[in-house]
Amino acid sequence: MKTLVIGGGGFIGSAIVRELAARGYEAAVFGRSRYPHLEKLGVRQVQGDILDSQGLIKAMRGFDTVIHTAAKAGIWGPKAEFEQINVTGTRNVLGACFATEVQALVYTSTPSVVFDRSDINGGSESLPYAGRFLCYYASSKAVAEQMVLMANSEAVKTCAIRPHLVWGPGDPHLLPRLVERGRKKQLKIVGSGRNLVDISYVDNVADAHVLAAENLNAAATGAGNAYFISQGAPVNLWDWINELLSRLNIEPVRKKVGFRTAYLLGTFLEGLYLWFSMDKEPKMTRFLAEQLAKSHWFTIQKARRDLGYEPRVSTSEGLDRVAAWLAGQQK
Repeated sequence: MKTLVIGGGGFIGSAIVRELAARGYEAAVFGRSRYPHLEKLGVRQVQGDILDSQGLIKAMRGFDTVIHTAAKAGIWGPKAEFEQINVTGTRNVLGACFATEVQALVYTSTPSVVFDRSDINGGSESLPYAGRFLCYYASSKAVAEQMVLMANSEAVKTCAIRPHLVWGPGDPHLLPRLVERGRKKQLKIVGSGRNLVDISYVDNVADAHVLAAENLNAAATGAGNAYFISQGAPVNLWDWINELLSRLNIEPVRKKVGFRTAYLLGTFLEGLYLWFSMDKEPKMTRFLAEQLAKSHWFTIQKARRDLGYEPRVSTSEGLDRVAAWLAGQQK
């Protein structure tokens, strides 16, 4: 299996590259920059942009498998930017796969594609796509995922991986932001504080992607399917955050704000930021209020059955690794 990881310099992409290398597979990275941490692994890097169709076709020649992790993430920003990178970029990746000898495409999606603003407890892949989205990231990923799954064929077999709240050492976004706001006492529990959510340790997510690629290149029972990926059991969101903070000797979050109050604040801030054309992400949005207050966790039975996925790194072990990494970052 010769694999090109698109967006392989990112948090999830880098973990996938490490997992491929550990299993003895030949892997290369396609991205807009050069990544020193990948150069140390001896991984071949191809610089390019997913908006360049011809560049993608050239980069994919000689590979039989593509794992597409590149995306514009976040809960704020112009709609056109999300659609250009997440939708048009994915369309270009698909086109390049069909124009070359690529036989398998694994797409990194998100559970947000089915989040319809209601609690989800043990949801399965039978859930429909959401009818109304509160952020352009989720809506653009839903369109892209559907394109990928509809493109599944004998020529190119495709599937989508939906990891929830990916975390681990090297995380450039979620964990550093939580820790910074925790130190500044800027965190508040939104809603009752009893909501359950899925989390996904990054090495487990990488394992799921490689298992999916192996499946598509063999029995292909996963072809045309999407898969939720997590630790296998939900956590109380705020208990998990407080456990992480306690390991870093940061005071736990105790103050609360009602969901309705947070949602109205998000509505106000979104309007304010749009009015003044502010690029910086608001501290609260409607989508963030929903995510922080509602339960959203999913069964991984389908991934277990079809892909043989099992979370190898437990939540407790993951917290140990993350706490050690974060403590080292502060030195």
